[in-house]
Amino acid sequence: MTHTEWTPAAHELADLELLLSGAFHPLTGFLGHDDLHAVHERGTLADGAPWPAPVTIALPEDTADEVTLLDPEGVPLAVLTTGTLKVQGLNAPEHGPFARLRRTPEQVRLQLAGRDALAVTMRGPLDDRTEAEIAATAKELDAVVLLLPLSYGEAGPAVVRAALKSKDRLPEGTEVIPVPLAPREDPAIDLELREHVAENYGATEHLAGPEPVTLPGPPHRRGLVVFFTGLSGSGKSTIARGLRDALLESGSRKLTYLDGDVVRHLLSKGLTFSKEDRDLNIRRIGFVAAEVARHGGLAICAPIAPYADTREEVREMVEAVGADFLLVHVSTPLEECERRDRKGLYAKARAGLIPGFTGISDPYEEPDDADVVIDTTHLSIETAVAQVLGTLQGVGWVR
Repeated sequence: MTHTEWTPAAHELADLELLLSGAFHPLTGFLGHDDLHAVHERGTLADGAPWPAPVTIALPEDTADEVTLLDPEGVPLAVLTTGTLKVQGLNAPEHGPFARLRRTPEQVRLQLAGRDALAVTMRGPLDDRTEAEIAATAKELDAVVLLLPLSYGEAGPAVVRAALKSKDRLPEGTEVIPVPLAPREDPAIDLELREHVAENYGATEHLAGPEPVTLPGPPHRRGLVVFFTGLSGSGKSTIARGLRDALLESGSRKLTYLDGDVVRHLLSKGLTFSKEDRDLNIRRIGFVAAEVARHGGLAICAPIAPYADTREEVREMVEAVGADFLLVHVSTPLEECERRDRKGLYAKARAGLIPGFTGISDPYEEPDDADVVIDTTHLSIETAVAQVLGTLQGVGWVR
């Protein structure tokens, strides 16, 4: 029997925790093709148990017979048998905000000792009207209130904090139990899954809290990543530095500058120029930039970033933390970049001294989703900087 290790995606790790805790009973593993077919055809699993939504995991091709599932820190959480997709727990999650409040459905049912329970699943704060409805319903049913904040993702801790505040305004004995249930795209499936989890926690009645209303802040307060891409010698680093200097002079934003060459000496030291390492270099830049933007900062990045898929990954990283992303393509043609050849790199690449050089022996995939396109062939750097700065001011990212 072969064995390997794998770190699932964040939503898969959340589903794994619910599988191991019993919150997804009767499931004891991820659903495979036959199970999904049964759900689609009959609305049930093969054994006749109802199940509202697929719970799946994406494993790499040619996966071993057994896979140890790891958390992002490398801690083994469970062993998955690939033939059945069943999971056997190894270690329970020990870390994370409000870990002390976690309890399994079995522990909660034992505490209820047969009493009726009103479970309230929450993806955001409860308003006054909903709290009054919960209190009235609990009194009518003579039921214990279980607040189940759905603590998945970046917003999770805020939802738990909101539940703890509501607890103080609800009947005595109200319990707060975080549940890391990742949202489903279909609202009907999401609601059905919430009801199923609530039932496993011992609820005789379920109430879905109101969906949170999120209003984006003004652009100048939102995180932003300005991502330059272009051939070596196109002028992208020079424009990026000019933009950095202009923003530092205005003092209007907290700023982080991630130039491709500088990053190569520090963040990505030791990486080669293979496609795999180039992609890893861009992902590292994207990760740092997204962390800056997560906290409302503005990050300027200026790598070559020759591959469209990796640029798209960075955009997704940034937008996943609620920040904005501006892709600037410095589209100066290869002929002009090679004519300038300030560092002599193109000459070395033509002579075969630099293998895999972008534009010569390795492709540059021109973006078709750029927000700003600048050709510096007949354009001064000052004008190019002004064009990007004007875009930032026009949207309101910079005042």
